[in-house]
Amino acid sequence: MARDSNSFKRQKPKFKPQPKVLVICEDSKSGKRYLEDASLHFRVNILVEITHCGKTDPLNIVKEAINRQGKFDHVFCAIDRDTHETFGEALNLVKTAKKVEIIASYPCFEFWLLLHFGYNRKPYASVGKHSAADLLIKDLRACPGLEKYNKGEDMGIFKLLLGKQFDEARKIAPRVITEAIASQEMNPSTRLHELLNFFEKLSSPQEITPTL
Repeated sequence: MARDSNSFKRQKPKFKPQPKVLVICEDSKSGKRYLEDASLHFRVNILVEITHCGKTDPLNIVKEAINRQGKFDHVFCAIDRDTHETFGEALNLVKTAKKVEIIASYPCFEFWLLLHFGYNRKPYASVGKHSAADLLIKDLRACPGLEKYNKGEDMGIFKLLLGKQFDEARKIAPRVITEAIASQEMNPSTRLHELLNFFEKLSSPQEITPTL
């Protein structure tokens, strides 16, 4: 049977092109490894580049993101509020970059982990020689399975907390950030769930809506 000439025409794509994503992490160990494992879980590791740029202060991380944004559709900076003096400057600078977004945790990434064990809005502040992050990690070590948590070690935290605890944290975190914004007190809070939600959405190709 002869083929109709229309059958040789290239069919229009059904799905939108998958975006290229860059995630720049403040730390080179715990947080970076967590997000690498998350990208594998959501099967987006091919689309997402997760890196540590050698800089640890928010302002220079954002500057690095802006310098590299040309090759990507989305760039995320996963940073801790902690006691960084350039944090406010970083927030202002990122407003000038359409592709760059800050994923901030107050006071640090470990607050996201703590939410796996229930709602928490207790503020953390430095006391003596102990930083806010030190005190938060102390609370985290009181949680089952994390007694030996160390920020610089690879414990496979993502897989350890995956399941009911992970789902619970993703429900609690939006409530916490909403309350933080309403009270104008961001300590403690985190936007890490927003990045994980982005990973999940990225894992499902988006269909192109036909135009009339």
